[in-house]
Amino acid sequence: MASQEIETLASALAKLPGLGPRSARRAVLWLVKRRETALLQVIEALVAVRDRLAECPTCGNVDTQSPCAICTDPRRDARSLCVVEDVADLWALDRAKLFTGRYHVLGGRLSALDGVRPEDLTIDRLLARVAQGGVDEVVLAMNATLEGQTTAHYLAERLEVYPVRITQLAHGLPVGGELDYLDEGTLAQALRARRPVG
Repeated sequence: MASQEIETLASALAKLPGLGPRSARRAVLWLVKRRETALLQVIEALVAVRDRLAECPTCGNVDTQSPCAICTDPRRDARSLCVVEDVADLWALDRAKLFTGRYHVLGGRLSALDGVRPEDLTIDRLLARVAQGGVDEVVLAMNATLEGQTTAHYLAERLEVYPVRITQLAHGLPVGGELDYLDEGTLAQALRARRPVG
């Protein structure tokens, strides 16, 4: 059996998404075997992030600088604003390098069941950003869930008073998807969003 400190480390790692108790123990064992190199690097990186971590006051991204690197990047198109539910969505979209504008993180999605109301999200901050001017398009990049689509509909209604183009991510068939494995909602959305060939 390992010491209490090693077990505590394994328990802490097991709380991370995608790591269960067995994977966490394997990660701890790997780190312990490489304590002079890998373990020290992990410790130093965690301490650096802990000491410098900040939420961007402009968009809600998490970074080690404030405002974040995306908001301060002069190459970004400030006229396009992509609204996402949380930071993980922002990182996923930005990793694809297909959107060159700026972002706004809502901090969740509307959900009557979970008691999440409009005032619980950063909707007022979003509306203030759009009201300042300089934004031509707002892309609603909500997840394709009932709550995500409810949030997108609510935002579209609130944004229609501003002179901006409101767009939404397309939904439907995933690349490489086979029809017999898709749910009815995905198939229905794909049929509704069909377009001419050619």
